[in-house]
Amino acid sequence: MGFRYLNGLASRENLDTFLGLMDLAAGAGDSADNVFELTHRLRASKPMQLCLKRLAQHPASQALIERRHVSAPYDSAALRALPAGSLGHTYGTVMAVMGYDINFFPKPEFFASLETDADYVNYRVSATHDLHHILSGFSLNNYGELGVISISVAQFSHPSSAFLDLMSLLFSWFRSDTPIDQLETVQDQARSASYAYKLIGNGLEMGLNAQPLFPVIWEERMEQNLDELRAELGIVPVLDGPWSWASNPEIRQALGW
Repeated sequence: MGFRYLNGLASRENLDTFLGLMDLAAGAGDSADNVFELTHRLRASKPMQLCLKRLAQHPASQALIERRHVSAPYDSAALRALPAGSLGHTYGTVMAVMGYDINFFPKPEFFASLETDADYVNYRVSATHDLHHILSGFSLNNYGELGVISISVAQFSHPSSAFLDLMSLLFSWFRSDTPIDQLETVQDQARSASYAYKLIGNGLEMGLNAQPLFPVIWEERMEQNLDELRAELGIVPVLDGPWSWASNPEIRQALGW
């Protein structure tokens, strides 16, 4: 049988590792801590080695890894005071409307004080995650999450992001028994495999078409006009639909749109 190659993949060790990681992925929607722990557990994995090799192919990304640049804590009020239309003003405003902590990501100590390159990459991905939401247009709730993490998968094969994509497809596949065009609510559609495929595909395409985002020092770009920054980086944002924060009426009102 042609499926015999599965015997080499489905070893007891691989299955035990997979089940442990799956438990964390399953709880990701309840707590971001699960995602951080999932990321940390994959720090010495083969997928992380692939991630580091891809980042090393880009000199600016490798230089940032070696420098261990740490994102300073963000001041939400100061960001909202920046000019309307800027990255910082938009970032601070969207996070305030959503009621999210702008400094939600763990400190370097959680990531072994950035001891290894893998630790730094995981820290950097966590620290810039919500900024990627702002740049891409993907919403900060569950409706747009698969899209934004898929950008990092496309650009440098980030392990935990890729694992979450795979698990989301698997979980939605198990609970999908109705064609998406027959699902009436956004909530039901978002739990379907078709929705997951669409979001992941959109994020992968956006990431492949964009300039490398990993080495951008966002603190130096907060006063830059968001539309101009997107154009510079080759990002065509998602601006409508439930998977876009730009379609949220409260956010639009707060931004004066």
